[in-house]
Parts: sequence; C-alpha cells; structure tokens
Amino acid sequence: MISFDSFKPDNSSPMYLQILSFVKRGIACGAITDGDELPSRRALSVLLGINPNTVQRAFSMLEEEGLISSSHGVTSVVTAPPERVRELKEEILAADARNTAALLKQNGLSLEQAMALLAVYWEEV
Repeated sequence: MISFDSFKPDNSSPMYLQILSFVKRGIACGAITDGDELPSRRALSVLLGINPNTVQRAFSMLEEEGLISSSHGVTSVVTAPPERVRELKEEILAADARNTAALLKQNGLSLEQAMALLAVYWEEV
C-alpha cells in the first residue's frame, strides 16, 4: 500500500494536482512501483481531510495517463510499464531543471554562477 505519510500539501496548486504530482514523482524515483496499491479514494480523502471528489479527480487523471488502473472504482493499482516510468522521470527532471534555471536567471545569475551554486549544493546532498 502506498503511504501518503510524507505528503505535504501546500497552497501553491489545487489539491488534486498535488496528489497527482506526489504519485508521479514516487513512480519516477522508484519509491512507488508497478503493482503497488493506492489507498481507497475514501480512505485517502479522510487521511488528507479533503473531499472524496478531489481524490477521484486525481485518480482519474492517473488512469488517463496510464499510470494506475482501478477495478470497479475501488482498488487502484500502479500499472506503469518501464518505458512509461522512464518518460515520466525525464518529464519531471526537465520541468524541474527548467524551473530552476528560470529562477536562477531571474535572480541575475550567469550560467557560470548558476553552475557554481549548483555545484556547492550538489556536494551537500
């Protein structure tokens, strides 16, 4: 069963998109794997303190993207084939790199300064 213990909601985007992102990032990094079961929609809505329709919307989007499948709308299981996991990882990394580059550029850093700053933090993590 996929744990949502590390899920940290914020006000930056709608909750259904945050759930979608949490699951997609988990799949991309290997923390969530093919065959893992998600909590029921009702259980997750209670856990997160949100409307069940919000969870339903996130799960529907994951189904449309071919990342989960549901049987009779109750049990949802990750069904991400390896090639889709690779694509997902590339999409997420590209978006994160694009956002980081934009932030660094907006703050007036040159490419060399940005690379030096990243090198410092690369060593820290």
